[in-house]
Amino acid sequence: MPAFFSLSETNYAVTFYNQLFGFSLSLHHTVFGFADYGYEVMTENEISNKVIGFAINVHSALGPGLLESAYKECLYYKISSSGLFVEKEKPLPLIFEGVRMDCGYRIDLLVERKLVLELKSAQSIHDIHLAQTLTYMKLGNFKLGLIINFNVLKLKNGIKRVINDRD
Repeated sequence: MPAFFSLSETNYAVTFYNQLFGFSLSLHHTVFGFADYGYEVMTENEISNKVIGFAINVHSALGPGLLESAYKECLYYKISSSGLFVEKEKPLPLIFEGVRMDCGYRIDLLVERKLVLELKSAQSIHDIHLAQTLTYMKLGNFKLGLIINFNVLKLKNGIKRVINDRD
């Protein structure tokens, strides 16, 4: 396949089109699929698999014990540099009796407008963390979320999948 854009130009174009048109298009799908097959959408599971890989890279480099904000910045960098669309501290309004209330709820990271990431650097993940993430998912009508606690020796022990049964 002939290359029309450099990798950095393609990465920029993916981010631009994701923001402009509001659909989820990854760098992989742009370079290897978009031109040949048309528009492809990544599933929540595909996105989460990539994000878990990025989180493992971040955790391997930094280790446990840092503030949540350090992990958030590094994970944001890894996700955005991969070509996936990611929003940091995404405001989430509460709709009460048909009125939009800006209560200060913020999703740590929202990937491809589909995957909610709630990041922690805590002793352990508690039921309140699960409830918080599920509430964000219900308010935004998102299907899948990950709680990632970086304050563990092995990151696989700090990841919880949260599923919103929207039905």
